Amino acid sequence: MSESPRTLDARGLACPEPVILTRKALAEGGFTSLEVLVDDTAARENVVRFATYVKCAVESVAEAGGVTRILIRPAGAPAGAVLPAPEAAGPAPSAGQVTVFIAAAGIGDGDAQLGALLMRGFLYTLTEAEVPPRRIILMNGGVRLAVEGSESLVNLRRLAAAGVEVLACGTCLEFLGLKDALAVGRVSNMYEIADLLLQGPTLKL
Repeated sequence: MSESPRTLDARGLACPEPVILTRKALAEGGFTSLEVLVDDTAARENVVRFATYVKCAVESVAEAGGVTRILIRPAGAPAGAVLPAPEAAGPAPSAGQVTVFIAAAGIGDGDAQLGALLMRGFLYTLTEAEVPPRRIILMNGGVRLAVEGSESLVNLRRLAAAGVEVLACGTCLEFLGLKDALAVGRVSNMYEIADLLLQGPTLKL
């Protein structure tokens, strides 16, 4: 029997569930293409990013009646084939390089002004480090560091220019109303963030 297209209905599901279901479907294979249905903006963007992350081709993203249809096909592969999962898609972190995980706009639970000052000093110190981190992941209040108006923006931009990957949680940006204010790095999702953190080593602030 020839393989046929498959539809994955992820309507009504909050992230990261649509991404997880998409990953499972791609791993199972047995179809020529995968159409994912979502009705949430964050889910739409995260599924598209995930498909790109695992080197699949996003052939179309069409929205109608509040529902987005995302058509995914493995790029350069036979119909129904599935490319490697994220853990096999890229090299492991180089020796001496770490992922820095930041979940707040300041360091510590004491005075907020002091915490913000410490964070600016820490990020500046990273720009001067002989061995910079591999990436910086921003979640919760940490995403505020990478938006327009942030006093830490100049240091994050220096790090990005030096090759440090800066990732900001898309759900966090949307929840805080900062989705359109991201000024450095790129938007990521929970699945990718969890995968990168599990690769280690990680420094958490």
